[in-house]
Amino acid sequence: MGRFDGKRALITGGGSGLGFSLARLLVGEGARVIITGRTRERLDAARKELGGDVTAVRSDSASLPDIDALVARIAAEFGQLDGLFVNAGVNGFAPFEATPEEMYDRLFTINAKGPYFTVQRFVPVLAAGSGVVFTTSVINQLGYPMTSVYSATKAAVRSMTRSMARELLPRNVRVNAVSPGPIDSGILDRGMPAEAAAQTKAQMIAENPMLRFGRPEEFARAAAFLAFDATFTTGAELAVDGGGSQL
Repeated sequence: MGRFDGKRALITGGGSGLGFSLARLLVGEGARVIITGRTRERLDAARKELGGDVTAVRSDSASLPDIDALVARIAAEFGQLDGLFVNAGVNGFAPFEATPEEMYDRLFTINAKGPYFTVQRFVPVLAAGSGVVFTTSVINQLGYPMTSVYSATKAAVRSMTRSMARELLPRNVRVNAVSPGPIDSGILDRGMPAEAAAQTKAQMIAENPMLRFGRPEEFARAAAFLAFDATFTTGAELAVDGGGSQL
């Protein structure tokens, strides 16, 4: 018997990175998992690697028509959800004075608008006692250079966590967030030139109290805890950052 037998969970952005690690944990413990992403090939590869009871749906988490179609499919095929992991997002790096409007609009659309309307549209299919878990970031409260827009989008999600937690109390739905710090998920390698990524990683490790990167499975355990085990916790943000935001 797995810890999450019978649980139904949706992970946006579950085809790679932190979302994939979370999917692997939940599937391994018996949950029925739906992962979404924008790339069909990546989703198919993730589903094959995960095995178990996994449904992979190509869906743009910033598109309201896609979100509505996903809600309809889950209502028809799964009935309700016990865990909604709002994880999909993108990053972007630019000096404040050189940040283009296009980058600002893209990051806020995907990282803030998408999560907001994902939860809004999914409310009718969230089971009583279910948990919503946002993925924020440690830099929603730290001032790193080159990340002013990305940081602002994650701060917006942190604020949503509190507001939605309050508003969904009458439905017996909890809303929390995981705030990952330097975790070796591949996001820096995908978003930056190789040399810049290597320099950034070295600096992040040197500045972290634990002097290492976190592992994706450490993020996954925290997210699963908030969704299913933290039954007297709502509106909170759990830092998974080696103490970087606390010490």
